[in-house]
Amino acid sequence: MKGAVGLIAVQTQGYAEIDPRALNAQDIAGPEYAPPAFSLSRQDASYLKELLCPEDPAVSHPSSVAVELNASSWVERNRPAYNITGYLPGTAASEGGRPDDSAFRTLRSYFDGFQDDNCAVSMTFGIIKALIDSGYQPRYTIAVCALAAEEWGGVCDSKFDWSTGAWNQVFRVHPEWQGRVIADLNFELPAHAHNTQDAIRSTYESADFLKHFCENITVPKEAYPDGLTVLAPIETWSDDFSIAISGIPSTVNDFSAGPFMETHYHSQYDNEEFYQEAVYRFHHELYTRLLVTLDQLTLPPLDFSRHFLAMKSSVADCLAAQSNAPAEVLEEIPALLESISKVCESADLLYEKIQEINNHTVSADFPMVSGLSSKLLHIFRKMQDYFVRLDWQDAVCFPHAAASQNLCHLEQAVHALESQNITAALEALYEVDNNCYAFLFDEEVYYHFTEYILHQPKDRLMWGGAGRILHHENLYGLVQRLKELDQMAIPGSLDVEIRRLEAAIRRQQAYLKDDLHYMKQSVDKIQALINDCLETSSHYNKEKNGENQ
Repeated sequence: MKGAVGLIAVQTQGYAEIDPRALNAQDIAGPEYAPPAFSLSRQDASYLKELLCPEDPAVSHPSSVAVELNASSWVERNRPAYNITGYLPGTAASEGGRPDDSAFRTLRSYFDGFQDDNCAVSMTFGIIKALIDSGYQPRYTIAVCALAAEEWGGVCDSKFDWSTGAWNQVFRVHPEWQGRVIADLNFELPAHAHNTQDAIRSTYESADFLKHFCENITVPKEAYPDGLTVLAPIETWSDDFSIAISGIPSTVNDFSAGPFMETHYHSQYDNEEFYQEAVYRFHHELYTRLLVTLDQLTLPPLDFSRHFLAMKSSVADCLAAQSNAPAEVLEEIPALLESISKVCESADLLYEKIQEINNHTVSADFPMVSGLSSKLLHIFRKMQDYFVRLDWQDAVCFPHAAASQNLCHLEQAVHALESQNITAALEALYEVDNNCYAFLFDEEVYYHFTEYILHQPKDRLMWGGAGRILHHENLYGLVQRLKELDQMAIPGSLDVEIRRLEAAIRRQQAYLKDDLHYMKQSVDKIQALINDCLETSSHYNKEKNGENQ
């Protein structure tokens, strides 16, 4: 539509820094009518650029150059991708318990990558082989999954085409796993130390259990000199996020914090030269122990207070940032904070009950235990539905956070315009939702990449999930106008632009008020569910005491 017959992408930083011959591979996530697109290395690109724009103008070049491209790439519609799944049966299934109560899975390789993810696939086999060879008989069935289409071939023209194999596994292929699987262990690039300290990244609800588990782990100095920690919450762009929003508590070996992700990942330099045996061996041992520990539990070890404490901190930050907001907005916050404090107390008490039951050997087919496990996983799913949202950069946040952040940036822009500082105002507006696109692309592109998130069928959003990105503020026209004014020697009055921003502020304040009210109602619903679990656990204590007598 723009007149181009093709698009050549050349990475100049990040992935290209390791070597001038490096090729990066990424999906396009654009419309199917876009022209052919492909990557070139810096080395090859420099040759073409020299022909187009010679560094020495005195050097004559032909007016035209014939270039032959030898490439083979094709896309076939509606071709199946396969999730490969195996099972290590547990004894609880044969004793009347529930199969598939603990899940263990990884994902497929991409770009023939050594770390991402051949090492993850082989590590999965290594762990399961160790369990089998040792004669270990799992209590619950362990599901092993190699998931297809993590980053390619999922959904045309969708930002959320990543991790489609994981999303389909739990929402379409095996929806019955929801409410039954107590843990998902995901592996990403596990044979390389991305930092001096290793980390297990998890959902908030599993963090306390994992911290206690890590206290008994000895970390080899040659692998991670600064030891092992636990991080929460999990992040997007990885299979574990898709699993978690289905209601399955998820973890992943943290892999995104080091330089490897910026220079080697998704290139031909993700190869065996970066294999670190001490790291790989440690991860085998760490996650085998974690898997066995989870298998020996009676109930999923979920501490819901961790999620609410993070929410309380976020709401308190919002209160500080919006101290000048209208009274009808601010009055929502005290009631919300009170409800959060109350539910934290109940969640702490519930986790004590969970630990008490898990510290005693309880038959898996004990009726109360089966019911309580289902109720705990139901609460976990509702926590993801009610409180897990994404901003336009796909960072995980609480429902009120997007509007609160937008308000801060919009108010900064107003103050800047009142001081005739258009440059500072534009810097603030760049941070509002996806309006950075307004600085870089034309209106058609801006609307295309806005609408394909806001107005797509639910089954095309995959891990993005319908309703997880909210309250978009369209500033395209205003940004273009301010860019023009910023080029003028004397821009003149900015009253019109200020009024438009003030209208945007009023809209975002209304969104924030609604979000805070919604969160209060949702917290109260979780409170009722936790109270029900506490009542169920009290019945267990009575029955246990009766058995003891």
